[in-house]
Amino acid sequence: MRLFRLFLMMVLSAGISAANAQDNIKKAGSDTAMQEVIDSRAEHLSKDKVEYVQQVTRYGFKNLFKNYTYNPLIPYSQQINPYAESYMQDYLNGHKTYLLKLQKNATPYFNLIDRILSQYGLPHELKYLAVIESDLKSNALSVAGALGPWQFMPGTAKLYGLRVNQNVDDRMDYTKSTYAAARYLLDLYRNLKDWLLVIAAYNGGSGRVYNAIQKSGSRNFWKLQYYLPEESRNHVKKFIATHFVMENGNQGNGSMYAQDAAKPVIPDSLKASITSATISGRYKASVIAETVGMEWKVFNMINPNLDNVLSTGENYDLKLPREKMDVFEDRKYDILNKSVEELLNNVRIDSKTVYGNSGNKKSGR
Repeated sequence: MRLFRLFLMMVLSAGISAANAQDNIKKAGSDTAMQEVIDSRAEHLSKDKVEYVQQVTRYGFKNLFKNYTYNPLIPYSQQINPYAESYMQDYLNGHKTYLLKLQKNATPYFNLIDRILSQYGLPHELKYLAVIESDLKSNALSVAGALGPWQFMPGTAKLYGLRVNQNVDDRMDYTKSTYAAARYLLDLYRNLKDWLLVIAAYNGGSGRVYNAIQKSGSRNFWKLQYYLPEESRNHVKKFIATHFVMENGNQGNGSMYAQDAAKPVIPDSLKASITSATISGRYKASVIAETVGMEWKVFNMINPNLDNVLSTGENYDLKLPREKMDVFEDRKYDILNKSVEELLNNVRIDSKTVYGNSGNKKSGR
C-alpha cells in the first residue's frame, strides 16, 4: 500500500492528472467491463458493472467541465473550460432561439434518452447529441443515408443490433435506436476515453480522430481540434452550445458569463502589481488561492484553466499580485504537497467500486 501511494505521489507530482492515473491503474478492468456492457442487452446488465462503467466514463468530460460534469447550482463560467465560450459563441448566436423553441417539446424525448443512457452508465449530457444529429426527429434523413434520431448509417445500425431491411427500419424507433446509440457511444469511449473526441468521431469516424491524435501528439480536444475536419470540429461546437442552451438558456443573453452578476472586476491597482512565475506539477488552483489568501473568483479570473493545463503536464504562467507571489514562493512546496494529497484522496474515493471486487461473479438475472 505504501508503494502504491508513493507511485501515485510521483505520477501526480510529475504532472499527470488523477483521472489519467486512475485510467492507467484500472485500464484492463475498465476495458473488459465496458466491453461486457456493450455486448449485453440492457435488461441483462448487472448493477455492479454499470456502476463501475459509470465511474470510468465520468472522467470523459474532463476537458469541458472542471468537475467532470455540469452542476446547475454553480454559475456556468466557474465550471466550463474557458476555451468553450469563444469556440461555440458564433453557433450560439445563430441558433439559440431555435434551440429554446425545440426545448419546449423535448422533455419526453430527453426522459427516454436519459433512462437508457443511465442503464449503460453513460452521462446524461450525451442526450444533446441527438439534438444536433436530428433535431430529435425520428424520420430525419441525411443526404448520405443516415436515418433516425441518432442518424445511423445502415451498416453501423446493423452492427449494434438494429434491423434495417425492406420491411422494417429500427433506426426510426426511438427506444431501439437509443439503445443502439448508447452501445455505440460506449464503444467509441472505450478507445478514445474522452467524450469530446467521441462526439467528433460520431460525426467523422474514429479514424479521423486517431489521425488528429497522431499529428498533434495529444488527446486533448482543444489541442488537436485543428487537425480534425471542419465538420467534426463544428459538431463539437454545436454540442457544447446545445448543452449550454438546454441547461442554462433561459438565463442571461446567450453568454455563459451573463448570469454572473457578481463577477469581480480587477482594480487597476491590483493589475499594476501582478507578476508572473512559470510553474509545473500538480498544483491545484483552489489550494494556491487559499494559501496565498486570495479571493477565488479573482484568482480564477487572472489564472483561467490552471488545473486543466497543469493536468496535461505542461507549464503554466501563474499570475499573482507581488505580495501574494512572495507567499507562494515561500510555501510552494507545501502547496504542491497539499494539492497532490487532495488529488490522491479523490483517487481513493473514486476507486472504491463494487465491480472491482466482484468482476468474476455472474449476474443473477
